[in-house]
Amino acid sequence: MTDAHRRPGDAVVVGGGLAGITAALRLAEAGTRVTLLEGRPRLGGLAFSFRRGDLTVDNGQHVHLRCCTAYRWFLERIGGTALAPLQPRLDVPVLDVGRPAGPRLGRLRRTALPVPLHLAGSLAGYPHLSLTERAAVVRAALALNRLDPTDPALDREDFAGWLARHGQSPRAVAALWDLVGVATLNATAPEVSLGLAAMVFKTGLLSEPGAADIGWARVPLGELHDTRARAALTALGVRIETRAKAESLTRTPDGRWRVAHAGGALDTDAVVLAVPQRETYELLPDGALPDPGRLLEIGTAPILNVHVLYDRRVLRRPFFAALGSPVQWVFDRTDASGYRGGQYLALSQSAAGAEIDTPVAELRARYLPELERLLPAARGAGVRDFFVTRERTATFAPAPGVGRLRPGARTRVPGLSLAGAWTATGWPATMEGAVRSGFAAADAALHALRHPRNHPVEEAA
Repeated sequence: MTDAHRRPGDAVVVGGGLAGITAALRLAEAGTRVTLLEGRPRLGGLAFSFRRGDLTVDNGQHVHLRCCTAYRWFLERIGGTALAPLQPRLDVPVLDVGRPAGPRLGRLRRTALPVPLHLAGSLAGYPHLSLTERAAVVRAALALNRLDPTDPALDREDFAGWLARHGQSPRAVAALWDLVGVATLNATAPEVSLGLAAMVFKTGLLSEPGAADIGWARVPLGELHDTRARAALTALGVRIETRAKAESLTRTPDGRWRVAHAGGALDTDAVVLAVPQRETYELLPDGALPDPGRLLEIGTAPILNVHVLYDRRVLRRPFFAALGSPVQWVFDRTDASGYRGGQYLALSQSAAGAEIDTPVAELRARYLPELERLLPAARGAGVRDFFVTRERTATFAPAPGVGRLRPGARTRVPGLSLAGAWTATGWPATMEGAVRSGFAAADAALHALRHPRNHPVEEAA
């Protein structure tokens, strides 16, 4: 019997976030009998929705870009592409309220011209930087484009030092580099590996004209990452068990894997661990990684989300970014949430270590006046609700040196592979990185099960 016609075997995927869902889809499509275990009552990991009265609330604002080919494959696979469309062309309103002369609106938008000319017009007219600063940004961008993000030396260096050596003023860092970097990397330039920063800017802004066009869900995330993902998995015969947190992973006498969870135990031929790094560390058998303690050295970074329900419309745009204010990015979530009493705005606050444990009353006192400063229409509006969602370990910290800590999908023991945005995908902690990790882990599992390899990212690209 040839490898291509072997019995498919069994696999257990531990973790029902985007990485685990992707791995399960890939394994099931290859003919493997798959069981997906998830400790929570729903799928979706940290990109999920919940009910608050009559509202459907996303735990935080999640976006993707046109260059996120793996996540776009995921959306297509679950029938969700039309529910999370992309902008026709990148267009980001940036409102600066920190100027002595008063608020001013600028825009970062592209044309159809080839790279790097696609952003030239926007940058030339960007009012938040001086002419000298704009010229320096162009020189830095060209230098950044010459870097190799996979060079280990770049991983050891911080992005802020590189920007300073390339003539970037503090204003340029705040108004451009961190405007993009904080949202994609969840850290400011001094706390970011140059390798990861180079990857983000080269891929998103300097690879092709449309790479950075922004997409986001026009429905609750739960509709995509739970309801539709669950339907796609079920259609492939995947057995889904929620409220089934894995407790241990051991070998059986016949050399298979045994995954024990609250509801019992499963014996299987292959296991994909698609859970956070600390949970992975606790489940790993001896010898799986050469230095498993490195997983505990991968730090985490928080994201704070502020939710405000007004009694009337106060914002006419779907989103904008802010400068000169503690507010970072503001999104209109009215339609997606089902809110009918006015307008629902969600503030996404990345790199939020200083505020993640701040009481709601203090956050309300800080952010409502800021929204009134940014949005004049909010000054006379009533606030029907104000609440906060906190993800204390939203992403892995993209600190210098993190690259050497991130393991690949394959372990040293046959039939055990790792998935998660924190693994060595080459991407920061994004939905794209999570899906890519699921592909890599499934490929490793299929190799162990002696299945032919057929990579869906390559098919989708």
